[in-house]
Amino acid sequence: MNLERSRRLEQRDFKLDRMHALLRELNDPHRDFQAVQIAGSKGKGSVAEMTTAALTACGYAVGIYTSPHLVDVRERIRINDRMIDESSFASLVARVEEASRALDVDPSYFEVLTAVAFLHFAEQAVDVAIVECGMGGRLDSTTVLNPLVCAIAEIQLEHTAVLGSTLEQIAAEKAGIFKPGAMAISVPQSPGVRDVLLRIAEEVGCTLEFVGEEIDYSFRFEASPELGPHVRICLSTDANEFEHIPVPLKGQHQAMNCALSLAILDRLSRRQFDTPTRDVADGLARTPNHGRLEQIHDRPRVLIDGAHNPDSINAMVRAIGAHIRYDSMVVIFGCARDKDIDGMLEGIALGADKVIFSRTSDNPRAADPVDL
Repeated sequence: MNLERSRRLEQRDFKLDRMHALLRELNDPHRDFQAVQIAGSKGKGSVAEMTTAALTACGYAVGIYTSPHLVDVRERIRINDRMIDESSFASLVARVEEASRALDVDPSYFEVLTAVAFLHFAEQAVDVAIVECGMGGRLDSTTVLNPLVCAIAEIQLEHTAVLGSTLEQIAAEKAGIFKPGAMAISVPQSPGVRDVLLRIAEEVGCTLEFVGEEIDYSFRFEASPELGPHVRICLSTDANEFEHIPVPLKGQHQAMNCALSLAILDRLSRRQFDTPTRDVADGLARTPNHGRLEQIHDRPRVLIDGAHNPDSINAMVRAIGAHIRYDSMVVIFGCARDKDIDGMLEGIALGADKVIFSRTSDNPRAADPVDL
């Protein structure tokens, strides 16, 4: 069964009623595990990966649900970085489809996968699940959760047709993950976004603190024989001190993502999770970098990266310049038609000596290389 071709890829009717009903039919698996929910426009996947790696090293069974996938849809649903096996995936998809028929509802592709992830995490009795929002927050399928920690990565203009045309409108959607009594944390945001997040946190009844304000944070760029060029960060709260932690992913932008991950660990430590600094550092060092300046070939050096907006492209180019020595850069570029193509190409032009335009053969949203 090709789930991706048998389900609606794009959700048009954004509401949580259908997801709640579907999970009720499946005996509410999302109530059987504790969770961290991460929203934002940029960096939330990296935050999820780092948090999962650190908690795994601390000895916990950690589920992670992210999107999109690179090759195999099962990449989205993992426990301690092991993908759900094919048999379990097929069985759980069948259960979700059966529940959908019983309710006479037509869940989207993302809703089906979210239900499958929650079933898998419940059945495997994870200690905690790290859950990345798909889009937005307020009406995202993952927001049926009642998380211990709500984390907000950097907010930028994105999906404006759905989330709103201003940063403040988008921030209000992202803040929809806040729940009464939850611990909410955020990276630094623009003044307007910050005000929206604080207002909604107060309305909901959860505490919200910012990295760089209530949560003390600093970083420095350095080089060493073992790690080469890299960034180290320090983050301290009234409960924890994480000092001189190497950031596992390349780029200065990943320092703030790592800081948000450490802030999540700090919050979890206040809820009986044991997060020793040594274990955290060891776990972070093993963070997978799939699609994040991931090197897949040595001679010639071939890197792959999933940057999909101008800011991400610019951060990628800066990270390559800071971390990698090279004589020339050839970029093979492809993207969806609805992206800011001109803005991305402007960023690529800052570092590339040559650009080759391409597309995946089976993606109906892909831009034609001739048009690029």
